[in-house]
Amino acid sequence: MPNNISVIGLTGIKEIVPGDNLSEIIDFALEKNGLVLYENDIVVIAQKIVSKAEGRYKNRSDVTPSPKAISIAGNMVNKTPEEVQLILDESREIIRNTKNVLITEHHTGLIMANAGIDSSNIEKGKYLLLPEDPDGSAREIRDYFKEKYSIEIAVIISDTFGRPWRNGQTNVAIGIAGMKPLYDYTNTFDTFGNCLKVTNIAQADEISSTAELVMGKAESIPVALVRGVNYQKGEGSVKELIRAKMEDLFR
Repeated sequence: MPNNISVIGLTGIKEIVPGDNLSEIIDFALEKNGLVLYENDIVVIAQKIVSKAEGRYKNRSDVTPSPKAISIAGNMVNKTPEEVQLILDESREIIRNTKNVLITEHHTGLIMANAGIDSSNIEKGKYLLLPEDPDGSAREIRDYFKEKYSIEIAVIISDTFGRPWRNGQTNVAIGIAGMKPLYDYTNTFDTFGNCLKVTNIAQADEISSTAELVMGKAESIPVALVRGVNYQKGEGSVKELIRAKMEDLFR
């Protein structure tokens, strides 16, 4: 297994608007940064620009809060009834509800705060929703580079999540194409000859967090190239990272 990797943030990517072809924009950014994709490279893309390109906006004025949304918002200090309604619309169910945050199961199966809805760095009065099919969005970009350059790469769409056991947030994968998100060490042996029974590393999440170190939140670098990672090839899906409800001890 390689003992070093490189992580490069792509600078010079313009503000993304609905209808933009992200694959072409990333391709151009690679060229501007003097980079060429190699076999097995990984392209990590911030969810926000994927949602922007796919036009996943919702105007606050177009949202009519239900009695349930109004009731929940009345017990919260930082949510309007319209925002709560959007969260409900994007969710299968509410997992936790406090005065500051709603933890929900998104329609994609992801457990996250506020169904991933964001109002930062966009026009006032609008909300930005997650892509409808993050895996599909990742596959589309992966297929573009495969067809144009005849190379196999992986694509990860990442977003920022909190964690139930630790303070702070970290980036995780919400869409995957071209790699298995879990690196399974089961039935391999450690340096002492012990057989590993349940070691299954969430490699796509590790790569997302690593890429975030060069992408940041305010640096306007929404795409990173990660090179040198030994990963298991496969179609991949974020669903492989989601713990089954019956195994979730925190529900």
